[in-house]
Amino acid sequence: MTCRSQPPRPKLCGSRLTGYVLVVLTGVIGSLSLGVFFGLFVLLGPLNLVDLAQGERAKLAWDVLLCLAFFVQHSGMVRQSYRHRAARLISSTYHGATYTIASGVVLLVLVVFWQESASTLVAAEGILRWLMRAVYLLSMAGGAWGILTLGSFDTFGLRPVLDRLRCTESSPLPFTVRGPYRWVRHPLYTCCLLMIWSYPDVTLDRLLFNILWTAWIIVGTVLEERDLAAAFGATYRDYQRQVPMLIPRRLRPLVEESADHNDQGDH
Repeated sequence: MTCRSQPPRPKLCGSRLTGYVLVVLTGVIGSLSLGVFFGLFVLLGPLNLVDLAQGERAKLAWDVLLCLAFFVQHSGMVRQSYRHRAARLISSTYHGATYTIASGVVLLVLVVFWQESASTLVAAEGILRWLMRAVYLLSMAGGAWGILTLGSFDTFGLRPVLDRLRCTESSPLPFTVRGPYRWVRHPLYTCCLLMIWSYPDVTLDRLLFNILWTAWIIVGTVLEERDLAAAFGATYRDYQRQVPMLIPRRLRPLVEESADHNDQGDH
């Protein structure tokens, strides 16, 4: 089946079956993985679905490998060098969707096979426990605010696939500075860090998880900043000078709302 509305652009139509399958798989796996990870694992702790009957050191080493597997996949597939190599095998239109599917599968593997330590270092009780839960809920709301603020934010990388199915060309998204982006350049990452550290029961495996993911998010943000500065030049460098990367400096926003540039990451 081919698109006939725009015959001068047949290259945009591609395989519609492939497109529809990718849309469904990406939506299901992307939503499921994020829901299970943030809604269950980060909020409630390890699900203990698979017991590998390991000692404490072996459990921690295994958990490190699970984290590293996700970091390598998630960060490796977003690099331009990988995109160029992958383009030889699959259309660049499908990169965002396949990236989401791969990330979702690896994230689900991490959740399913995570091994919980028997050693509890800190367990918050009483009002402190409720305050930490409140921080999680506020951070979740902050992340939703950041996504809704962008409006056109393509969470699962499906926009190019949908454009191909419609036989239309993708146009650059506007660089939008509004909502939480007036306080920090990467509010979604800030909210992720708050959710990670708001868990009230700190076991050895949870402390390891928190440290590894915090380090990865910070390093990944710095690398992303380089890409954004290279892509958007003086516009983004000016934004960097005005707004902090992850930690807000004051209660009032540091810049006025605008949508005069090109879109940034964290995004």
